[in-house]
Amino acid sequence: MKAAVVNQFHERLELKEVPIPEIGHGEVLVRIKACGVCHTDLHAAHGDWPVKPKLPLIPGHEGVGVVEKVGEGVTSLKVGDRVGIPWLYWACGECEYCLSGWETLCQQQKNGGYSVDGGYAEYCKAPAAYVARIPDGLSDVEAAPILCAGVTTYKALKMADLAAGEWVAIYGIGGLGHLALQYAKAMGYRVIAVDIHDEKLKLAKELGADLTVNGAAVDPAQAIFEQTGGAHAAVSVAVTKKAFEQAYRSVRRGGTLVVVGLPNDQLPIPIFDTVLNGVSVKGSIVGTRKDMQEALDFAARGKVKAMIETQPLEKINEVFQRMERGQINGRVVLTID
Repeated sequence: MKAAVVNQFHERLELKEVPIPEIGHGEVLVRIKACGVCHTDLHAAHGDWPVKPKLPLIPGHEGVGVVEKVGEGVTSLKVGDRVGIPWLYWACGECEYCLSGWETLCQQQKNGGYSVDGGYAEYCKAPAAYVARIPDGLSDVEAAPILCAGVTTYKALKMADLAAGEWVAIYGIGGLGHLALQYAKAMGYRVIAVDIHDEKLKLAKELGADLTVNGAAVDPAQAIFEQTGGAHAAVSVAVTKKAFEQAYRSVRRGGTLVVVGLPNDQLPIPIFDTVLNGVSVKGSIVGTRKDMQEALDFAARGKVKAMIETQPLEKINEVFQRMERGQINGRVVLTID
């Protein structure tokens, strides 16, 4: 099969022929039709994080396709079913986290396109119990970004624990942020969109943002407090230290900062202000299988729609170059014949 492979960190991916995966008990073989490109894929290709991915590696954790073969013991899926293979590729199902609804914290988990091969290929195998069923209302291309960008931002908003009508500030209106904004509106929140690019703020207005703030032109925290009294929650999907600091300062007393983006930096938290103001700081990483089901349902009902640019798998190195330069609006989805 054709696949895009990371052979060494910081090198171009190699397009080459590799064997079709052999499935085992409880697994399915999926013929991939589309796979979203996530910034995490770029981090994986560069080996940026403390826990390194396997090498060689086929990246991709937003793969959507059709079940072509089912392994022994699989009863929940059949040949022809449409499924997605997400970041949460597998969890043990037995630890305290799995048993309490926090399978995304399982210390034994495997991650698609990182610790196991992912969807930048014509075929990918996966545990049947952990693939996502794709609703009929979504095409393969439309569904792909929901498998990571969608469920990640949806889960972050759930972590914020807001009530309808409360203010949430979203820092970074890019691939994740433009989806976070739509989920927030669909969930009944009032949304403050913060970015440093006017064209992204224009998009935010078109998507229903109640307030937009250019963080390069003004102090966004000050502007948010002046116009709203402070956000009840802030979700930072930007990948700069400054955005996280501004997001923290945007939150009113008793509010919550939800940390999603992963800049290679530290987040200094002022202890005195955090204690005195009763501010909560939470980390949020993708979502459970239940979160995924809910996130896909929002999209299938037309409440959330990713801005998508399609490119063939063969263009992945060019896509990565544009991603490094910040030249991608919305999400890129690779199409795989």
